[in-house]
Amino acid sequence: MTTTMRAIVFDEHGGPDVLHPAAVEVPEPAAGQLRVRVQAAAVNVWDTKIRSAPVVRLRLPHVPGLEVAGVVDALGPGADGVAVGDRVAGFADTGGYAELALTSVFARVPDALGSAEAASVPVAAETAMRALRRLDVRAGETLLVHGATGAVGALAVQLAVRRGARVVGTASPAGQDRVTAAGATATTYGPGLVDRVRALAPTGVDAVLDAAGRGALRDSITLRGGTDRVLTIADPAAAALGVASTSASRRDAGELAEVLDALARGEMTTTIGRVLPLDDAARAHELVESGHPGGKVVLVP
Repeated sequence: MTTTMRAIVFDEHGGPDVLHPAAVEVPEPAAGQLRVRVQAAAVNVWDTKIRSAPVVRLRLPHVPGLEVAGVVDALGPGADGVAVGDRVAGFADTGGYAELALTSVFARVPDALGSAEAASVPVAAETAMRALRRLDVRAGETLLVHGATGAVGALAVQLAVRRGARVVGTASPAGQDRVTAAGATATTYGPGLVDRVRALAPTGVDAVLDAAGRGALRDSITLRGGTDRVLTIADPAAAALGVASTSASRRDAGELAEVLDALARGEMTTTIGRVLPLDDAARAHELVESGHPGGKVVLVP
Protein backbone atom coordinates (compact mmCIF):
# COMPACT_ATOMS: atom_id res chain seq x y z
CA MET A 1 0.00 0.00 0.00
CA THR A 2 1.24 3.51 -0.77
CA THR A 3 2.27 5.70 2.15
CA THR A 4 0.40 8.80 0.94
CA MET A 5 -3.20 9.50 0.01
CA ARG A 6 -5.21 12.32 -1.48
CA ALA A 7 -6.94 14.70 0.94
CA ILE A 8 -8.29 18.24 1.17
CA VAL A 9 -6.30 20.49 3.50
CA PHE A 10 -5.85 24.10 4.50
CA ASP A 11 -2.40 25.52 5.28
CA GLU A 12 -3.71 28.82 6.63
CA HIS A 13 -6.98 30.21 7.95
CA GLY A 14 -9.25 32.10 5.59
CA GLY A 15 -12.11 31.76 3.16
CA PRO A 16 -13.19 28.58 1.40
CA ASP A 17 -10.50 29.15 -1.23
CA VAL A 18 -7.77 28.11 1.26
CA LEU A 19 -8.97 24.51 0.88
CA HIS A 20 -6.96 22.56 -1.66
CA PRO A 21 -6.01 18.97 -2.57
CA ALA A 22 -2.74 17.59 -1.22
CA ALA A 23 -0.90 14.32 -0.72
CA VAL A 24 -0.81 13.47 2.99
CA GLU A 25 0.44 10.53 4.99
CA VAL A 26 -1.84 7.50 5.28
CA PRO A 27 -2.96 7.20 8.94
CA GLU A 28 -2.29 3.97 10.82
CA PRO A 29 -4.98 2.70 13.21
CA ALA A 30 -4.05 2.62 16.90
CA ALA A 31 -5.72 0.52 19.60
CA GLY A 32 -9.49 0.50 19.17
CA GLN A 33 -9.43 2.32 15.83
CA LEU A 34 -10.52 1.36 12.34
CA ARG A 35 -9.13 2.73 9.13
CA VAL A 36 -11.94 3.40 6.68
CA ARG A 37 -11.74 3.86 2.93
CA VAL A 38 -14.00 6.89 2.76
CA GLN A 39 -17.06 6.70 0.52
CA ALA A 40 -18.67 9.86 1.91
CA ALA A 41 -17.65 12.66 4.29
CA ALA A 42 -20.21 15.12 5.63
CA VAL A 43 -19.51 18.85 5.92
CA ASN A 44 -20.35 20.56 9.22
CA VAL A 45 -20.53 24.19 10.35
CA TRP A 46 -17.62 23.39 12.69
CA ASP A 47 -15.45 22.60 9.65
CA THR A 48 -16.04 26.10 8.31
CA LYS A 49 -15.34 27.73 11.68
CA ILE A 50 -11.94 26.09 12.19
CA ARG A 51 -11.02 26.87 8.59
CA SER A 52 -11.93 30.54 8.80
CA ALA A 53 -10.24 31.40 12.12
CA PRO A 54 -7.92 29.85 14.74
CA VAL A 55 -10.74 28.98 17.16
CA VAL A 56 -8.83 25.87 18.27
CA ARG A 57 -5.16 25.00 18.09
CA LEU A 58 -4.48 22.96 14.96
CA ARG A 59 -1.40 21.51 13.39
CA LEU A 60 -1.27 22.89 9.85
CA PRO A 61 -1.79 21.70 7.20
CA HIS A 62 -5.06 20.34 8.55
CA VAL A 63 -7.53 17.88 7.03
CA PRO A 64 -11.07 18.84 8.15
CA GLY A 65 -14.08 16.54 8.45
CA LEU A 66 -15.84 15.14 11.53
CA GLU A 67 -17.92 12.29 10.13
CA VAL A 68 -17.42 9.62 7.51
CA ALA A 69 -18.93 6.51 6.00
CA GLY A 70 -17.02 3.89 4.10
CA VAL A 71 -15.50 0.43 4.05
CA VAL A 72 -13.19 -0.92 6.76
CA ASP A 73 -9.66 -1.01 5.35
CA ALA A 74 -7.62 -1.98 8.42
CA LEU A 75 -8.15 -2.75 12.12
CA GLY A 76 -6.12 -1.51 15.04
CA PRO A 77 -5.49 -3.74 18.08
CA GLY A 78 -8.69 -4.40 20.02
CA ALA A 79 -11.04 -3.04 17.36
CA ASP A 80 -13.87 -5.55 17.71
CA GLY A 81 -17.19 -6.26 16.08
CA VAL A 82 -16.27 -5.53 12.48
CA ALA A 83 -14.02 -6.98 9.79
CA VAL A 84 -12.13 -5.62 6.82
CA GLY A 85 -14.66 -5.01 4.06
CA ASP A 86 -17.57 -4.11 6.36
CA ARG A 87 -19.44 -0.85 5.78
CA VAL A 88 -19.35 1.54 8.74
CA ALA A 89 -20.10 5.14 9.63
CA GLY A 90 -18.57 7.07 12.48
CA PHE A 91 -16.81 10.07 13.95
CA ALA A 92 -13.52 10.77 12.20
CA ASP A 93 -10.47 10.78 14.47
CA THR A 94 -8.45 12.05 11.52
CA GLY A 95 -9.91 14.42 8.93
CA GLY A 96 -12.73 12.96 6.88
CA TYR A 97 -11.99 14.91 3.69
CA ALA A 98 -9.62 12.20 2.54
CA GLU A 99 -9.39 8.84 0.84
CA LEU A 100 -8.75 7.15 4.19
CA ALA A 101 -9.68 8.14 7.74
CA LEU A 102 -9.53 6.68 11.25
CA THR A 103 -12.50 6.24 13.56
CA SER A 104 -12.89 4.81 17.06
CA VAL A 105 -16.64 5.42 17.54
CA PHE A 106 -18.52 3.76 14.71
CA ALA A 107 -21.44 1.55 13.77
CA ARG A 108 -22.23 -0.81 10.94
CA VAL A 109 -24.14 0.67 8.02
CA PRO A 110 -27.14 -1.49 7.01
CA ASP A 111 -27.20 -2.60 3.37
CA ALA A 112 -30.35 -0.57 2.70
CA LEU A 113 -28.68 2.74 3.63
CA GLY A 114 -26.50 4.77 1.28
CA SER A 115 -23.09 6.08 2.29
CA ALA A 116 -24.06 9.74 1.88
CA GLU A 117 -27.03 9.28 4.22
CA ALA A 118 -24.91 7.34 6.72
CA ALA A 119 -22.19 10.01 6.75
CA SER A 120 -24.77 12.71 7.46
CA VAL A 121 -25.81 11.19 10.78
CA PRO A 122 -23.08 10.87 13.47
CA VAL A 123 -22.68 14.49 14.61
CA ALA A 124 -26.33 15.52 14.24
CA ALA A 125 -27.63 12.37 15.96
CA GLU A 126 -25.23 12.76 18.90
CA THR A 127 -26.16 16.42 19.32
CA ALA A 128 -29.90 15.76 19.07
CA MET A 129 -29.80 12.88 21.56
CA ARG A 130 -27.66 14.89 23.98
CA ALA A 131 -30.11 17.80 23.78
CA LEU A 132 -33.14 15.59 24.40
CA ARG A 133 -31.41 14.02 27.41
CA ARG A 134 -30.54 17.44 28.79
CA LEU A 135 -34.14 18.59 28.35
CA ASP A 136 -35.47 15.28 29.75
CA VAL A 137 -38.16 15.08 27.08
CA ARG A 138 -40.77 12.44 27.94
CA ALA A 139 -43.79 10.81 26.38
CA GLY A 140 -46.87 13.00 26.49
CA GLU A 141 -44.90 16.27 26.77
CA THR A 142 -44.81 19.06 24.19
CA LEU A 143 -41.43 20.01 22.75
CA LEU A 144 -40.84 23.13 20.66
CA VAL A 145 -37.96 22.78 18.18
CA HIS A 146 -36.56 25.82 16.37
CA GLY A 147 -34.80 24.91 13.14
CA ALA A 148 -36.82 21.74 12.67
CA THR A 149 -35.54 21.12 9.14
CA GLY A 150 -31.84 21.51 9.94
CA ALA A 151 -29.54 18.52 10.43
CA VAL A 152 -29.87 18.48 14.24
CA GLY A 153 -33.40 19.83 14.45
CA ALA A 154 -34.86 17.31 12.02
CA LEU A 155 -33.37 14.36 13.90
CA ALA A 156 -34.42 15.83 17.26
CA VAL A 157 -38.00 16.12 16.00
CA GLN A 158 -38.05 12.49 14.86
CA LEU A 159 -36.36 11.15 17.99
CA ALA A 160 -38.77 13.05 20.24
CA VAL A 161 -41.78 11.79 18.29
CA ARG A 162 -40.42 8.24 18.65
CA ARG A 163 -40.36 8.83 22.42
CA GLY A 164 -44.02 9.73 22.39
CA ALA A 165 -43.64 13.50 22.70
CA ARG A 166 -45.73 15.98 20.78
CA VAL A 167 -43.50 18.32 18.77
CA VAL A 168 -44.08 21.78 17.36
CA GLY A 169 -41.36 22.67 14.86
CA THR A 170 -40.46 26.04 13.38
CA ALA A 171 -39.08 26.34 9.87
CA SER A 172 -39.17 28.56 6.82
CA PRO A 173 -42.35 28.61 4.70
CA ALA A 174 -40.63 26.26 2.24
CA GLY A 175 -39.86 23.78 5.03
CA GLN A 176 -43.34 23.39 6.49
CA ASP A 177 -44.13 20.16 4.66
CA ARG A 178 -40.83 18.59 5.80
CA VAL A 179 -41.67 19.36 9.43
CA THR A 180 -45.12 17.82 9.06
CA ALA A 181 -43.69 14.74 7.33
CA ALA A 182 -41.35 14.24 10.32
CA GLY A 183 -44.36 13.93 12.61
CA ALA A 184 -44.41 17.45 14.06
CA THR A 185 -46.85 20.34 13.92
CA ALA A 186 -45.27 23.00 11.73
CA THR A 187 -45.18 26.77 12.09
CA THR A 188 -43.00 29.59 10.79
CA TYR A 189 -40.38 31.86 12.32
CA GLY A 190 -40.73 35.54 12.92
CA PRO A 191 -43.11 38.07 14.50
CA GLY A 192 -46.15 36.55 16.16
CA LEU A 193 -44.36 33.31 17.04
CA VAL A 194 -45.59 33.26 20.63
CA ASP A 195 -49.22 33.57 19.57
CA ARG A 196 -48.85 30.95 16.85
CA VAL A 197 -47.28 28.41 19.20
CA ARG A 198 -49.86 29.07 21.92
CA ALA A 199 -52.62 28.43 19.40
CA LEU A 200 -50.99 25.13 18.39
CA ALA A 201 -50.14 24.08 21.96
CA PRO A 202 -52.84 25.62 24.18
CA THR A 203 -51.78 23.57 27.23
CA GLY A 204 -48.25 24.99 27.03
CA VAL A 205 -44.75 23.99 26.01
CA ASP A 206 -42.79 21.69 28.32
CA ALA A 207 -39.36 22.14 26.72
CA VAL A 208 -37.67 24.11 23.94
CA LEU A 209 -34.72 23.14 21.75
CA ASP A 210 -33.26 25.95 19.68
CA ALA A 211 -31.29 24.43 16.81
CA ALA A 212 -31.58 27.53 14.63
CA GLY A 213 -29.94 30.40 16.49
CA ARG A 214 -32.18 32.97 14.86
CA GLY A 215 -33.15 35.09 17.84
CA ALA A 216 -36.00 32.91 19.11
CA LEU A 217 -34.76 32.62 22.70
CA ARG A 218 -36.76 35.52 24.15
CA ASP A 219 -39.97 34.10 22.68
CA SER A 220 -38.98 30.67 23.97
CA ILE A 221 -38.54 32.03 27.50
CA THR A 222 -41.98 33.68 27.24
CA LEU A 223 -43.57 30.41 26.14
CA ARG A 224 -41.92 28.47 28.98
CA GLY A 225 -42.48 31.18 31.58
CA GLY A 226 -38.75 31.17 32.37
CA THR A 227 -35.47 29.65 31.27
CA ASP A 228 -36.05 26.19 32.78
CA ARG A 229 -35.89 23.45 30.11
CA VAL A 230 -34.90 25.89 27.36
CA LEU A 231 -31.73 24.83 25.53
CA THR A 232 -29.85 26.20 22.52
CA ILE A 233 -27.11 24.73 20.39
CA ALA A 234 -26.81 27.77 18.15
CA ASP A 235 -27.55 31.15 19.76
CA PRO A 236 -24.59 33.10 21.23
CA ALA A 237 -27.06 35.21 23.23
CA ALA A 238 -27.77 32.24 25.51
CA ALA A 239 -25.47 33.23 28.37
CA ALA A 240 -26.78 36.78 28.53
CA LEU A 241 -30.36 35.48 28.72
CA GLY A 242 -29.59 32.77 31.25
CA VAL A 243 -30.38 29.98 28.79
CA ALA A 244 -28.45 26.72 28.85
CA SER A 245 -26.34 25.60 25.91
CA THR A 246 -25.31 22.04 25.15
CA SER A 247 -22.53 20.39 27.12
CA ALA A 248 -19.58 18.32 25.90
CA SER A 249 -20.37 15.66 23.34
CA ARG A 250 -20.79 12.03 24.34
CA ARG A 251 -20.15 9.84 21.34
CA ASP A 252 -21.96 6.54 21.65
CA ALA A 253 -21.72 3.75 19.07
CA GLY A 254 -24.98 2.20 20.25
CA GLU A 255 -26.96 5.40 19.76
CA LEU A 256 -25.41 5.86 16.31
CA ALA A 257 -26.38 2.29 15.38
CA GLU A 258 -29.94 2.95 16.56
CA VAL A 259 -30.33 5.91 14.22
CA LEU A 260 -28.65 4.19 11.25
CA ASP A 261 -30.95 1.19 11.65
CA ALA A 262 -34.04 3.41 11.89
CA LEU A 263 -33.00 5.22 8.72
CA ALA A 264 -32.44 1.94 6.89
CA ARG A 265 -35.90 0.72 7.92
CA GLY A 266 -37.51 3.94 6.71
CA GLU A 267 -38.61 4.89 10.22
CA MET A 268 -36.52 8.08 10.15
CA THR A 269 -35.15 10.25 7.38
CA THR A 270 -32.13 12.46 6.76
CA THR A 271 -32.04 15.13 4.08
CA ILE A 272 -29.05 15.46 1.77
CA GLY A 273 -28.75 18.92 0.26
CA ARG A 274 -25.84 18.31 -2.12
CA VAL A 275 -23.34 15.58 -2.90
CA LEU A 276 -20.13 16.99 -4.35
CA PRO A 277 -16.75 15.58 -5.40
CA LEU A 278 -14.01 15.84 -2.79
CA ASP A 279 -12.18 18.44 -4.87
CA ASP A 280 -15.23 20.72 -4.59
CA ALA A 281 -14.74 21.13 -0.83
CA ALA A 282 -14.54 24.91 -1.19
CA ARG A 283 -17.95 24.98 -2.87
CA ALA A 284 -19.30 22.72 -0.11
CA HIS A 285 -18.10 25.18 2.54
CA GLU A 286 -19.71 28.06 0.65
CA LEU A 287 -23.04 26.21 0.66
CA VAL A 288 -22.83 25.48 4.40
CA GLU A 289 -21.84 29.06 5.22
CA SER A 290 -24.77 30.37 3.16
CA GLY A 291 -27.08 28.99 5.85
CA HIS A 292 -29.32 27.46 3.19
CA PRO A 293 -27.69 24.28 1.93
CA GLY A 294 -31.04 22.47 1.64
CA GLY A 295 -29.85 19.64 3.86
CA LYS A 296 -26.54 18.01 4.67
CA VAL A 297 -23.68 18.66 2.23
CA VAL A 298 -21.59 15.55 1.57
CA LEU A 299 -18.25 15.08 -0.19
CA VAL A 300 -17.35 11.89 -2.05
CA PRO A 301 -13.74 11.00 -2.96
